[in-house]
Amino acid sequence: MTAPETTTASPTPAKHPLARFAARKPLTVRRAAGIIASVTLSITIISGVLIHFTDEKTFPNIGDGLWWAIQTVTTVGYGDLVPTSTVGRLVAALVMLAGIGFLTVVTAVITSTFIESARRRLHGTETDALSEKLDQIGERLKVIEAGLKDLGGHR
Repeated sequence: MTAPETTTASPTPAKHPLARFAARKPLTVRRAAGIIASVTLSITIISGVLIHFTDEKTFPNIGDGLWWAIQTVTTVGYGDLVPTSTVGRLVAALVMLAGIGFLTVVTAVITSTFIESARRRLHGTETDALSEKLDQIGERLKVIEAGLKDLGGHR
């Protein structure tokens, strides 16, 4: 005799609060740009403060750290302030990657917007031509149907 099978539904994994926040509304270009800008700004501010505490000789105050973070995230990098500690250089690498990522995403969003605008313009004219053709076909079908009814009635 076999034991009855029991099925247990596996619990759905709990989503991270940040994932739940992001999934609340559909992701639009504007919303994605806002999220990316917020993350980049947060990384800039946090790293500006963090670099002061990890490399106090080069960055004696938080203002210098913030100045360095801004010029690094924007990929300007004047070179007037450069981290010398290992931790400082790791922070710098994070800021550089965030800056490059931010500029890449901004460029992609602008390009995508231009392409989508052009696609809509082209698709709109194609849709108008297709709609006109369908209207012509519909009119021809009406004439054919009327002719078939006339043929059927004369028998």
